[in-house]
Amino acid sequence: MSTAEEAPVLGLKPAGPPALTWGQARETARRAGSRPLPPELLDLAGALGRTLAEPLTALTDLPAFDTSAMDGWAVSGPGPWRVAGRLLAGEPAGAPLADGAAVEIATGAQLPPGATAVLRREHGAQDGVLLHDRTPGSLTTGQDVRPRGQECRRGEVLLAAGTRVGPAVLGLAAASGHDRLAVRRRPVVELLVLGDELLGSGLPRPGLVRDALGPLLPPWLRAAGAEVGAVRAVRDDFGLLRDAVRHSAADVVVTTGGTAAGPVDFLHRALAEAGGWLLVDGVAVRPGHPMLLAELPGGRHLVGLPGNPLAAVAGTVTLALPLLHARGGRSAGEPVLAPAAVELPGHPADTRLLPVRRTLRGAVPLAFDGPAMLRGLARAEALAVVPPGGVAAGEAVELLDTP
Repeated sequence: MSTAEEAPVLGLKPAGPPALTWGQARETARRAGSRPLPPELLDLAGALGRTLAEPLTALTDLPAFDTSAMDGWAVSGPGPWRVAGRLLAGEPAGAPLADGAAVEIATGAQLPPGATAVLRREHGAQDGVLLHDRTPGSLTTGQDVRPRGQECRRGEVLLAAGTRVGPAVLGLAAASGHDRLAVRRRPVVELLVLGDELLGSGLPRPGLVRDALGPLLPPWLRAAGAEVGAVRAVRDDFGLLRDAVRHSAADVVVTTGGTAAGPVDFLHRALAEAGGWLLVDGVAVRPGHPMLLAELPGGRHLVGLPGNPLAAVAGTVTLALPLLHARGGRSAGEPVLAPAAVELPGHPADTRLLPVRRTLRGAVPLAFDGPAMLRGLARAEALAVVPPGGVAAGEAVELLDTP
């Protein structure tokens, strides 16, 4: 590599799009990922954490037949009733009940034809084969019966495409007859940690600091639905960075550092030579102003995060997470709002992302919220989105969850 290639002009930064507001940047990232990844058909266990690629439709009525909601007796007509037999869950319903007849029944068992209600065990008194209601007149038609189709009918849409597949979704899918689900492929992310000053282990030394983002970012990106592949340390070398960006096979490349115009901030030039073009180049947010989003050849994307830890987190929630959610097919949720327990100071012109705790009174800011600090974030339950000028005590503020 030539000396000229290794040392571009100090402060060189190609002209890109103007800095966006925080909301504009988030929307740009969502639009950039508006073409979700292809669907895959996976068994239920493998679909956990993915996103539905198509609506979840019931393959059967739920329940599939009339069932007892309680232990007791399935009865026909008004009492007293003559008891004959017993029905357990998993057994066929058996012969129809004649008027005045009853059959002992377990919760979840199929009701026999002709049954009009279920008398709970604690409400019934059996004398030999004769059953009496201890609270006469209280039993109504259909009482403690789960009728067929009470929850849904076959062919009914249960969940929309874009729903994240959690444990409850797996249970609903199984109950409604599914063995496999069509889900979106996970976006593959490669993380490039830039900087000669970073140590992977041990104590900091003169001029050298520990890499905090290599351990911090992958779990956060996985929580956003990504499959995080390699985490690579890249020295402050233009050619190495250019080639790493150019040859990455990941859907999304995430870099840390190199986004400003310092003497070894090569990311803008590396993007240009790798055939990328900028969609976001700077965001009016504190911390994290010098973040960027670029499109790469082949429909890939690159998110450039600042090198300071809390600033990088701000870039993650501003650009990386909306992009990954969109690429993975996740629907954009409604903003989560909470009152500010105390005044939340803001920047005069930029949005501020502030680590907070949730209390009964509302969001409480935490100390140690500087761009290079993580102590406040480690104690935080959310990031408050504080608009320019700040938020008064009692006013609503948007909260972003931390994993």
